[in-house]
Amino acid sequence: MIAAAQHIVKTNIPSETRDSDRRQKLIHSAPERVFAMSQAERLRDIQIIARRDGRVSVEDLAAKFAVTMQTIRRDLSELSDQGKLQRVHGGAILPSTVANIGYQDRRDLNEAGKAAIAQACARDIPNGCSLFLNIGTTTEAVARALLRHRDIMVLTNNLNVANILVDNPHCEIIVVGGLLRRTDAGLVGTVTTQAIGQFKFDLAVISCSALDEDGDMLDYDIHEVGVSQAILRQARRSFLVADQSKFARRAPARIGSIAQIDGFYTDAALPRRLDAECRGWNTAVTIAAQRNATGA
Repeated sequence: MIAAAQHIVKTNIPSETRDSDRRQKLIHSAPERVFAMSQAERLRDIQIIARRDGRVSVEDLAAKFAVTMQTIRRDLSELSDQGKLQRVHGGAILPSTVANIGYQDRRDLNEAGKAAIAQACARDIPNGCSLFLNIGTTTEAVARALLRHRDIMVLTNNLNVANILVDNPHCEIIVVGGLLRRTDAGLVGTVTTQAIGQFKFDLAVISCSALDEDGDMLDYDIHEVGVSQAILRQARRSFLVADQSKFARRAPARIGSIAQIDGFYTDAALPRRLDAECRGWNTAVTIAAQRNATGA
């Protein structure tokens, strides 16, 4: 998979591409010449980093943009006033709300990390099994990673997952019914929960909107939470797929604990407390490595 952009110094290149290249540079040392960036450009790039990583640090941003930490604090305060970030000690995180961010924004958030997670998870899903994939852009990435699997049955309450897996002729697809949530093509509600109860599958692969330090899996929609709980009840084994942005987010509704999960796939080291909890619960943690364009 394609990892985050690497810093490349280019010389003897046409002048029309030079400004674009300079804007992509990370600042690694003080003597290096820095392309001046307007505040509007800086605020935009700070939001991109926050959406990718879940949080930003004053110190890291000051080094990246070659400005003072006081300047970055003013930038973060402005973004906080606009409701786009929430200030915390030493930086800022994505705002805590009772509503999830939009579906397209979720799809764009840390795509490379989600793809790496999906590949790692798919490697542990055997051919010839039955599994459930729930609502989420990371479980959709898992569906893409299953396109070469054979003799699998996939149950889902996610129409996007079903549409992806149509391209695998060796996959039987069962879409459980329910109330269509138009924002992300998810099926939720009592009908969905009841339908799931009619099945018993080998594996559940679920995602969530946020992860608490104590290991609780959280979401924004109470109806979706009920569906996720039903999925876990009907699975012989369960995997959680969640990228690093979930460590910095907060959501009000509790799905359950990672103690219920057999395997947790993510793309960054776990916070210290969560890592200790997973060890105590014997939950296997896989940190997926992103791959660059050359496959290294």
